[in-house]
Order: sequence, then structure tokens, then C-alpha cells
Amino acid sequence: MDLAKSRKRIWGWMFFDWAQQPYATLGLTFVFAPYFASVAKVYFGTEGLEADAAEAAAQNLWSGAQTISGLFIALSAPFLGAWADATGRKMPWMALFSVITVICAAMLWNLLPDGTGLYLVLFAFWVGFTASESAFNLANALLPSLGDTDDVGAISGNATAFGYWGGVLALIVVLLFFAENDNGVTLIELEPAFGLDPEAREGTRFTGPFIALWFSVFIIPFFLWTKDPPRRSSVRPRIRAVLGDLKLSVRAVWKRSSCRSFLLASMFYRDGLTALYAYGGIYAGFVLEWTIIQIGVFGIVAAISAAILSWAGGLADRRFGPKPVIVLCVTLLILVGLVIVGMTRQSFFGLPLREGSLLPDAIFYVCGAIVGGAGGALYSASRSMMVRHTEADRPAESFGLFALTGKATAFLAPALINVTTRWTGDAQIGYTPIIGLFVLGLILLIWVKPNGDRAE
Repeated sequence: MDLAKSRKRIWGWMFFDWAQQPYATLGLTFVFAPYFASVAKVYFGTEGLEADAAEAAAQNLWSGAQTISGLFIALSAPFLGAWADATGRKMPWMALFSVITVICAAMLWNLLPDGTGLYLVLFAFWVGFTASESAFNLANALLPSLGDTDDVGAISGNATAFGYWGGVLALIVVLLFFAENDNGVTLIELEPAFGLDPEAREGTRFTGPFIALWFSVFIIPFFLWTKDPPRRSSVRPRIRAVLGDLKLSVRAVWKRSSCRSFLLASMFYRDGLTALYAYGGIYAGFVLEWTIIQIGVFGIVAAISAAILSWAGGLADRRFGPKPVIVLCVTLLILVGLVIVGMTRQSFFGLPLREGSLLPDAIFYVCGAIVGGAGGALYSASRSMMVRHTEADRPAESFGLFALTGKATAFLAPALINVTTRWTGDAQIGYTPIIGLFVLGLILLIWVKPNGDRAE
């Protein structure tokens, strides 16, 4: 492949990150999730629950759906990857998952402020998220074919940074022209565009159709410039044979100490990171009492930090390898977790704050920048480390196992948060288990070789 075609293929692959990112940035974290939580809290309040109980019920509803989504992704990803490798066809699956993502994102419009459509929209959001993540796993499997092992870290970092810049742009557009605050105006004091009704929260609800439109437009370069390689065989594989090969591959991975340790470590620290992303906006709304607009501005800061540090992490990966980048990022996320648990609007680790103090807001902005930056660099470096443990002729299967371990305990963080929240009746203390997941991941990294299987 000549240089121009190679660069075009890399750009096409990077556009998947750009197209997909708003589902996470706008949907999972900074706009729709807090809106859903606030609507669910009101809904459960009208059912007779006290404020704290309604808040906990809203958080539990979201975490329960996230658990189911994570389990489905975990169980399906290895087989889907193995099937894609066996058939040599990833793009039809990518197209199917993209269509599902777009349809489900558009359905988020149906969540009304009084709770109408609550369960339908919850179902649609997580089906769309599941489809989006399934497509992302297959896209990741293309990374080893985009450059040599020393270059994939920078390529992964550039793609992650590019995706976050897409998230920043999408978030800015939504905050400036659509998402309304309690006064019915956007960040720049305008009524929502296109005559959307602020009383019915149509500006914030438009986040769903906006995500759908964004994904539909920007996924086009991916499909135009990134193609399946020529098929090695025209014979259609049999499901039993694919399952048999997958079983052998799982056994082989378990015998490779560095790969086994890395997959287990990433299983825990990626679960913790997903929980931070999923509940960060909800935390800001419940504990710090931020509005959707404030949470959105916070999201811009976090996404810009993620874009810059993902790019910097890619450069560090190329120079030092992915392992030091991963260790540093996990350590920073442990510190953030401690701050989240120890800070409220009234106190900081037990030290009382004066009424109206802006210290919690300032600290949480710093935490958001760290979570965004460390999270972006962490995932980019993890993709790069996975390449160092990937079999050249079975990349989708290898990244399917990467997805499996990333989601195998996806139920764990939400479940632990759920149980801790129910036990304590405090949504903030419910975040405590996240810290333990990061610590477990950091410990397991001790047995990961910097160059992966190349060192064995």
C-alpha cells in the first residue's frame, strides 16, 4: 500500500472515533445522562419516594441498564471478533451496528420532563450504546494493520485525540444552541434553536437526534476509506468451527502470563473508568447541584483535556511504550476517586467550607480535566498495549477478548455502586468501589511486560 493510500486509510479509521465520540460525551456523560437522572428523580418522587431515595433509585435504574449492556458486549464480543476474522468481513457488521446506533440515538427525544417515555428511552439508549461499542471493538481490530508496532501507539493516540475534539465541538454546539438551563436559555442566553420549546426541555432532548445526525454524517469517511482486506477464502466458516478456534485461543491466552495479566488489569481499571464517565455528570448534578449547562461546560474542559493529553500520551507511548503511560493514568484516576468520595458542597475531607464556597466547583473542574486527560490517554495506550499481545492473523478475535475483559466485569462497578448506595442511602459514598477497581488494575500491571508478547 502506497503512502497516500495508507494515510487515507488511517484517517478513515480515525473518523470512527470522531463519529462515535458524541454518543459518550453528550449521551453517556455530560448532557443526556444528567437529564435522565433528573427526570428519573422527579418521576420516582411522584411515586412517593423521599428525595434521597428517589435520587438513589434513579442512579440504580441507570446502573442496572449499564450492567446489562456491559454483560451483552462482554459475551458477544469474542465470538463476533472470531467470526469477523474467520469470514474476513467486518464492514457489514459495522454497517448494521451503525444503523442501530443512529435509530436508538434519535429515540432519546422521547424522554419528557414528567417521566413519560422513561423506560423506553432507557432501553433505546443502552441498545444504541451496545451497538456503538460493538462497532468500536471491530474498528479497534483494524489498528494492527495501520502501522508497525512502534507506530500504533501514536496512531491510537491521534485517533483518540481526534475523537475527543469531535466531542468538544459537538458539546459546544449543543450548549450554545440547544441545551437549556432552568431559565429556558442556552449558555449564551439564547432560546433553543429551531423554535424548540424550553418548557418541554426540547433543546436538551434534541441531544439524541443531534447524536444520530452527527454519527450518520461523519461515519461516511470510515466506510469510504477503510475497507475489509481481500478474503482469504470464499468458504463460509461453520459456527462450531469458529467456537472451537475461539476456545483454543482463550486457553492459549491464559498461558501467556503478560497477556493474561494485562487483560485482567484492564478489566478492572477500564471498568472503573467507565463508571467515572457514566456517573460523573450525575455526581455533579446530585452532589454539587450543578445545572445541565454547568455540567456541559465542565464536559468541554474535560474533553479538551482528553484531546490534548491523548495526543501527548500517544507521543509518550511511541517514546517510552504504553505501560508507563497506563501506570501513570491509573494512579491519577485513583487520586480523583478519593477526591470525589471526600468532597461535598459543604466540606472537603471533613473540613467544613463556608456557605457558597466555590472550592468544590474548582476542584471538580480539575478532577474533570484529569479524568478526561488520563482516561483518553489510558484507553489509547491500552489499545497500543493490546497490539503487542495480538496475533497477526486474528486481530478481531484478540480485540474481542480485549472487549470481553473490558466488559466482563462491567456489571461489577454498577453493581457495587448500586449495593453501596442502597446500603448507605448515600449516592456519594456509593462511588467508593471505583477506587478499589483502579487499585486492583494497578497491582496486576506489575506482571505485564512492557513489550508484551514480543518479550517472551
